[in-house]
Amino acid sequence: MKVLIIGSNGQLGNDLVRVFDRDDLYPLTHQEIEITDFSRTKNIIEKFMPEVIINTAAFHNVPECEKKPERAFLVNSIGVKNLADICRANNITLVYISTDYVFDGKKNSPYNEDDTPNPLNVYGISKLAGEFLAKRTEKHYIIRVASLFGVSGCRAKGGGNFVKTMLNFAKTKESIQVTSNIICSPTYTLDAAKKIREILDEGFPYGIYHVTNSGSCSWYEFAVEIFNQIGANIKVERRIENEEIAGVKRPLYSALTSKKIKPLRHWKEALKAYLKEEKI
Repeated sequence: MKVLIIGSNGQLGNDLVRVFDRDDLYPLTHQEIEITDFSRTKNIIEKFMPEVIINTAAFHNVPECEKKPERAFLVNSIGVKNLADICRANNITLVYISTDYVFDGKKNSPYNEDDTPNPLNVYGISKLAGEFLAKRTEKHYIIRVASLFGVSGCRAKGGGNFVKTMLNFAKTKESIQVTSNIICSPTYTLDAAKKIREILDEGFPYGIYHVTNSGSCSWYEFAVEIFNQIGANIKVERRIENEEIAGVKRPLYSALTSKKIKPLRHWKEALKAYLKEEKI
């Protein structure tokens, strides 16, 4: 299976590169392919002619999306339309990575693939629009992920993620405050990458899949577990957030679950494996 990965140097993209066979893999960074440019993207894809394209490219800095909605929709929506049209014309399967932020958090229990999206902010709206546009090609997978942590870190966060931030705090602070009323599904990018490969290898039916580690927690509980696992003596205090944080509405409950796939290991087990990989 010839696979082209867009955003191969990102947090999830890096682990996708790790789990696919090198001989049939075409990893492209943002510097090598700009999905908002239809003509250039078409030429690059038709040069490689992969069987599958996995698109991890996104404009996902939530506050910046509010400030630059045109850019958010150009990358997260129009770029996906470009890929879908190219894939449809060349009989290529498209894998589009989406987000828990397509939901509004009002359900207050984990969202499955059949729940109706209702995004609260520009980022979520642009990603949901991308989901609809991915469906322009029949051969599509929409993979919703959430609260990612991986060894390479998030490029939009300067190579960091929540776990890396907490590890740095453990070295520099005696106490911190962490949000206790926002519920998420912490997900190890290596586990997500392996599941995405399984979906492709086993030929799962096209459609939407939620790919997250099992269980859910608040960011406060996540932080406490990180410190417990590394044996750090740091006081963690609870902080309550409103739905609007720094001028941007966010879902207070965006945990995901799946009705279609076997659950991934629990997020606490995934965290342990991640810390081991980080040699901590």
